Amino acid sequence: MILRPRQKLFVERSLQALDTRGDTLAVAPTGAGKTVMLSATVAQRLGGGGKAAVLAHRDELTAQNRSKFHRVAPGITTSVVDAAEKSWAGQVTFAMVPTLTRPANLDAMPTLDLLVIDEAHHAVADSYRRIVDRALQRNPACHIYGVTATPNRGDKRGLRAVFSNVADQIRLGELIGSGHLAAPRTFVIDVGVAEELRGVRRSGDDFDMGEVARIMDTVPVTDAVVRHWREKAGGRQTVVFCSTVAHAEHVAGAFNAAGIPTVVVRGDMPDGERRSVLAAYARGEAQVVVNVAVLTEGWDHPPTSCVVLLRPSSFKSTMIQMVGRGLRTVDPAEFPGIVKRDCIVLDFGTSSQIHGCLEQDVDLDSEPGQGEAPTKTCPSCEAEIPISVMECPICGHAFTPRERDTAPLTDFVMTELDLLRRSAFQWCDLFGDNAALLANGLHGWAGTFFLNGAWHAVGGAKGEQTRLLAIGERLVTLAAADDWLNTHETDETAHKSRRWLREPPTERQLAHLPPAARLDLGMTRYQASALLTFKFNRHDIRRLVMTAHPEPREQAA
Repeated sequence: MILRPRQKLFVERSLQALDTRGDTLAVAPTGAGKTVMLSATVAQRLGGGGKAAVLAHRDELTAQNRSKFHRVAPGITTSVVDAAEKSWAGQVTFAMVPTLTRPANLDAMPTLDLLVIDEAHHAVADSYRRIVDRALQRNPACHIYGVTATPNRGDKRGLRAVFSNVADQIRLGELIGSGHLAAPRTFVIDVGVAEELRGVRRSGDDFDMGEVARIMDTVPVTDAVVRHWREKAGGRQTVVFCSTVAHAEHVAGAFNAAGIPTVVVRGDMPDGERRSVLAAYARGEAQVVVNVAVLTEGWDHPPTSCVVLLRPSSFKSTMIQMVGRGLRTVDPAEFPGIVKRDCIVLDFGTSSQIHGCLEQDVDLDSEPGQGEAPTKTCPSCEAEIPISVMECPICGHAFTPRERDTAPLTDFVMTELDLLRRSAFQWCDLFGDNAALLANGLHGWAGTFFLNGAWHAVGGAKGEQTRLLAIGERLVTLAAADDWLNTHETDETAHKSRRWLREPPTERQLAHLPPAARLDLGMTRYQASALLTFKFNRHDIRRLVMTAHPEPREQAA
């Protein structure tokens, strides 16, 4: 498996921080490949030997982490400690925290060289602290590595007790700019209450939501919200964030009264009822789901392509969590017929004015550096953090934003060219019109093709059927195609295929190429291979594209 360039940098910075500080926290949002980067960091850290444990708080996370680790590091043995099995036999053990924290199981934990905490915002909970403390008692030199998408906890407890620094933080804008998340289109809408909202006082670390509800939870405001939604996002599956439960109920009632099937998710709902409501939304039985702060993390339904903000947010991380619910790209194998080209953000609550629109988070004229990240010291907790971070992942301290002139994220040209250049594979323009790009490895191939008015990523590999990878904007499909190759190839096979760029086509290749292609005296063995891959898979590519008919709930621009 090949890591993306940004993933490699994340791993390098994590390892450097572990070497110099003994502990570190690394932050990566949904879409960054957090489990892949965690696995690569562990594998490289144990290259010279040693023993590690990877903690998670749910069975599905433990199984997912172990499965992904085997793909990244197939040569390292693993074992599991959970309710059904308690084995430390592997060099890396994947452990369930509720199981491991029991006294008998904790006593059986061997000496570790590396303790990894997935979803590391849980690291200061008592159960996690017992495991961390025992690991350090057994081996004071044990390194502690945490990875999370959402570092700032709801209870405002800082992570300083476990982590002294932040190795790296991948910003949401980086993933949008590279095509791994859908691009947001933000509308800041004033329905006549923006001035009042700007005067709302803070209650603790956030705005007084009761005061926000007094301003936002009125019939005229709610009717205006429904009207603007119809005009700008009608037809899209939508998640709405409100200030209070009563506000959420009133907004849902207005959508339903307008003939838009809408459901409400509340924090006091029994788990079974909440799952049932979200399942109805996922099946398309409801077009809108309204909540207060229940769906800010830990929930994703990729076809969601509109986010409505009916409350301001003190922290940019909270705003990013809310908007992030609509930025996941869609796998056409999982959601056939759904085409998602972007995400509409309707901000009625002034968060975008407070924190800046997400489109401004990427500078397309610069690229991430290599090696050690420039850092600064948080004035509140004195943690060393990346210089670009505007909210300390350790304690939540918010830095004062400075004015900066950045390119809007609507200009994809440089990012797309950069992705092509950074890829481990050579991308061939098959017909010279930029409507069909294809790359080959030794075990698989992938391409992006413009057909039926949209871009389609298609990939194939040894032992697997050719499959549709993505539909939508060219940059998103190109990222999906590149990730397909990264999953099925290695650095070694990518290097071998690149050597074909210096070699002429073989006689066997020429025999199968059309006459016009044989006249190209500058053709390389790699280009011939790409043309033949397309020739042999052309019917499968066309079949997959033609059968991907969008359904009525198409998520399109």
